[in-house]
Amino acid sequence: MENKKFNIEQIYTGCLAQGAYYITSNGEAAIIDPLREVQPYLDRLERDEVKLKYIFETHFHADFVSGHLDLSKATGAPIIYGPTAQPEFEAIIAADNQVFEIGDIKIKVLHTPGHTMESATYLLIDENGKDQAVFSGDTLFIGDVGRPDLAQKAASMTQEQLAATLFHSLRDKIMTLADDVTVYPAHGAGSACGKNMSKETVSTIGEQKAANYALRANMTESEFVTEVLEGLTPPPAYFGMNVAMNKKGYNSFSEVLNNGMKALTPNEFEETADTNNAVILDTRPPGVFYTEHIPQSINIGIGGDFAPWVGTLIADVNQPILVVCETGKEEETITRLSRVGFDAILGHLAGGFETWKEAGKETDTIKRISAEQFAQQVKIGEDKVIDVRKENEYSAEHLDEAYSKPLAYINNWINEIDSKEHFYIHCAGGYRSMIAASILQARGYRNFTEIDGGFNAIAKTDLPKTDFVCQSKIL
Repeated sequence: MENKKFNIEQIYTGCLAQGAYYITSNGEAAIIDPLREVQPYLDRLERDEVKLKYIFETHFHADFVSGHLDLSKATGAPIIYGPTAQPEFEAIIAADNQVFEIGDIKIKVLHTPGHTMESATYLLIDENGKDQAVFSGDTLFIGDVGRPDLAQKAASMTQEQLAATLFHSLRDKIMTLADDVTVYPAHGAGSACGKNMSKETVSTIGEQKAANYALRANMTESEFVTEVLEGLTPPPAYFGMNVAMNKKGYNSFSEVLNNGMKALTPNEFEETADTNNAVILDTRPPGVFYTEHIPQSINIGIGGDFAPWVGTLIADVNQPILVVCETGKEEETITRLSRVGFDAILGHLAGGFETWKEAGKETDTIKRISAEQFAQQVKIGEDKVIDVRKENEYSAEHLDEAYSKPLAYINNWINEIDSKEHFYIHCAGGYRSMIAASILQARGYRNFTEIDGGFNAIAKTDLPKTDFVCQSKIL
């Protein structure tokens, strides 16, 4: 969005489905909800010859670690939070309706509690006093609103009370804005901070009033609470840890990167893993990993929703990690791990997996077959088939008699697996099922076969499919 007096740039990160915002006006800048690694922002400020005046945080984020502290240290710009925020570092705690000036424009703080109690929405007002854009954080998404169940303990409120608070924030602070005001949310489709987000990342107040179920005209508070809470799945375990890091502080990203970029020989790698009880995280594509890998390693490919899956499945951000990746992907891997707070990266295997093989170290494989082979082998109703897709994917259509065991909950259901009975495992395309397969094998299960291409490939065979959900098949 451009104007002769200001410029707004949405910096969108697909892996996190997260939008940061870079705003400039007459030689000054503001950044809203920056990512962990701040050098790109510093480079941009230098290139544009502007001074960063403020760093705005919409709330204490749960799904990623913000770069506010490193960015403030590097530039001297103060960090701003909405009312009631209590960070454990120096910051400006703005009052409701407080105004901050950046060049020729103003940013007005709108306190919009509900997703979290400190949540704030930032309204951009141009040089003529006209409301131009609203940076809605996790309060308002395109097609959805922020889930109100993440801050219950911190707020000493139930999710129903938080949802009711969100209802009034939306109607009293956001829906009263003009229909032509642009909406810039913190997340889009794929984020776990909402349940029904659009793939679109920009909209207007008018469009959201017309299309967003939660902004429906004449909607009662009771209806809102019921509909917003309906269908929410448990939040990933790392969310609370990320909130704590954003609120209390964290190690500098440069320190995390320096540690992770330590190149280890196969012997050093093996010794470090044993000494520190480290998780060996192999980020190569699943189609490469299954052919040969380090025993006990977990495969979460860098080419997919890497960071959220690491956060969901490894969960503890303090868990020591050793990285195996394709040569040249080391810095990207470490950066993306740090975005979700995994700072205990002890190094990476120098030269990648090939050096492990060349050193004559032990390797392992995953048994994988094509969907066509699966169709020839499987006996529906006799053989066990596990579908690790999300519940809504399973309920839309699945292989007849397949069990629904979503990958996100594998740490809950893995012990229910019979270690002697053979089973097949699949997801939609092979990315998630290979993650599951690597975890299963690392935990001692070898009685399974993973299906290449997942349900997308299975659906093209003659095997029977259904959308009937048998409750006994869901664990």
